[in-house]
Amino acid sequence: MDRSQKADAVAALNATFNEVGVVVVTRNLGMSVEQSTALRTKMREAGASFKVSKNSLAKLAIVDTDYAAIGDMLTGPVALGTSVDPVAAAKVIVEFAKTNDKLEVVGGAMGSQVLDADGIKALASMPSLDELRAKLIGLVQAPATKVAQVVVAPAGKLARVFGAYAKEAA
Repeated sequence: MDRSQKADAVAALNATFNEVGVVVVTRNLGMSVEQSTALRTKMREAGASFKVSKNSLAKLAIVDTDYAAIGDMLTGPVALGTSVDPVAAAKVIVEFAKTNDKLEVVGGAMGSQVLDADGIKALASMPSLDELRAKLIGLVQAPATKVAQVVVAPAGKLARVFGAYAKEAA
């Protein structure tokens, strides 16, 4: 990799660090190509990405970003999981690490908040942004449905009373 390619890689990583909500640092302990491909596919489906990067380039890229504090974690064979949704990358990586002993969660950061491996696992147990949105919509819709039922109920009762009188008269 020549100097211009390294500069491009650092610029691309820096742009990624400025856009994402979470960075998960993992240690690759000899995953096969098939395993890496499976993980990348799962990450893509969740709206996240998984990238192996040279530690020196990643350390240059995190300068002047919220993720500058994770520089100490970038030692050895690491890969970075990133996502805009603060939970997506952590959730996929933690689930994958449960079934694959060749992937170890080292830690990461959510904005300027540095998280250890247990912090990433706790983050992964939280509902995703889409799940939270669905719950919020459900909570907002429930009262409106109840109000509509209460407003419609008297008219329905009147209709039943008139129907009963009509049956009596006939």
